Amino acid sequence: MRLPTFLKRPRTARQIVGQMGEDEALRYLQKQGLALIERNFRCKGGEIDLVMQDGDTLVFVEVRKRADKNHGGAAASVTPEKQKRLIVAAHIFLQRYKMPPACRFDVIAIDATEMNWLKNAIES
Repeated sequence: MRLPTFLKRPRTARQIVGQMGEDEALRYLQKQGLALIERNFRCKGGEIDLVMQDGDTLVFVEVRKRADKNHGGAAASVTPEKQKRLIVAAHIFLQRYKMPPACRFDVIAIDATEMNWLKNAIES
């Protein structure tokens, strides 16, 4: 059950920036021909920002947005621990399929205004 809007906590600036990054990534991927299956899939194991369809392949997308490339930039922020949580969440998501489709893990890394689409960025 979802809380009514008036009971929700205000979003932080970080959450707003993250949402904007996801919006940018979604528009970009849709322009590339991918179709949105689900956004912000949450489960006990973790969260997947975007679940997209690319032909016959299900794509789990992690979106990272950073103001600059300090500290390694957006792509470097997808740590091994985060990768493990994404894989766990993907396994839970796939339980809804009798015959799971081919899958891959992509990262959309946004550093300031530069966007990079890293296909197959995470191996499961």
